[in-house]
Amino acid sequence: MQDWASDFYHSAKWLATRNAYISHRVAVDGGLCERCQRRAGKIVHHRKHLTENNINDSAITLNQDNLELLCQACHNIEHISQIKRSITLECKFDEYGYPLPPI
Repeated sequence: MQDWASDFYHSAKWLATRNAYISHRVAVDGGLCERCQRRAGKIVHHRKHLTENNINDSAITLNQDNLELLCQACHNIEHISQIKRSITLECKFDEYGYPLPPI
């Protein structure tokens, strides 16, 4: 958790929203991970990720349509994918297909 999100994730409003969402998912499908449907959901994940710019927007932070219940493995995959998307690597190759050193 980012420092700027700590107060939100410890707030009564978030904890109530999180608990209500878990209860809803347990009633719907026994609380299975919404992605893999194989393991128990453990983490209430924001589909639209929270940022310093939207952390105070309850339409994003507390909106049940922006939540999904994930198992630890699927949550890890989501965040690894997010990190990979944020990294841009520029690599050039020579005529033989070998990578050139960075300029």
